Amino acid sequence: MSSTSGAPAQALPDTTHVASVRVGVRNLERSLAWYDHWFGLVAHALDEHGVLGLAPVGGAVILELVERPGAEQFGGHHTGLYHMALRVPERVDLARWLAHAAQQQLPLVGAADHFVSEAIYLTDPDGHGIEIYWDRPRSVWDGQVHLMTTASLDINDLFSELDTLAINSGTARVPPQTDMGHVHLQVADIDGTIAFLRDVIGFDLMMTFGRQAAFLATGGYHHDVGANTWASRGAPPAPDAMAHLEHVTFALPEGRAIEELQARVAAAGIPARADAGVIEVTDPSGNRLIFRSEAEAQESATP
Repeated sequence: MSSTSGAPAQALPDTTHVASVRVGVRNLERSLAWYDHWFGLVAHALDEHGVLGLAPVGGAVILELVERPGAEQFGGHHTGLYHMALRVPERVDLARWLAHAAQQQLPLVGAADHFVSEAIYLTDPDGHGIEIYWDRPRSVWDGQVHLMTTASLDINDLFSELDTLAINSGTARVPPQTDMGHVHLQVADIDGTIAFLRDVIGFDLMMTFGRQAAFLATGGYHHDVGANTWASRGAPPAPDAMAHLEHVTFALPEGRAIEELQARVAAAGIPARADAGVIEVTDPSGNRLIFRSEAEAQESATP
């Protein structure tokens, strides 16, 4: 693990954040039932492109599903999504969710204490990785992101937040303030990813794990974007026949930041699709990233 002072020449605004993640699924009805049962994410009307938005009850759309009939589970040696990360506002929210998952015997991939946060990991029916986590108070880790690690989660201490472990599905629903805290990508090459996300897009490089993983953010956050090569070094993007990451949408505070980003992308000679308040680019590993002004992102995320 190594820390870094990797600030870009032209940084994204501090309030830039992940607004939503879009993934392909084999069966829309199956996925809708799964996300509703395990997280309490509710569906909103299909748009004209067949995209179904999911949101916490009373909250904004943070996940989008597109049906890809016959698609295989995501997996193997491909770039794409490592996990999308649902961030709950309080530690007790994470404790409730885990107690419910344990009662219902939901298979989990793992659990970890990252110093900056506590997290639980699982996969959905299409092989998409999911993290559900809460951040420790920023005063605990601000300026010390280099201490981010992976240690065992003290589940007994987490459960001490609860008066009872008998949690029903309604109580376990994620609260309205739940958002997409970050996204973690599988990439083909770390150096190329850093050169793109830091030097062109404008994220700060917060820390690296050698040439295996990198974590980038704005505003001193521990990471808005993670990237690793653990199962994807030199790999191609997932084929269309496989359920995979469709794109990640980031929200920027105002239109001028989008215009500045467009200028940097153009100066770097990177192909992009640009519209009023929106720019879409593809990273060196084939992952599609969309940047919208906050107003555009809120409009698209409003139930």
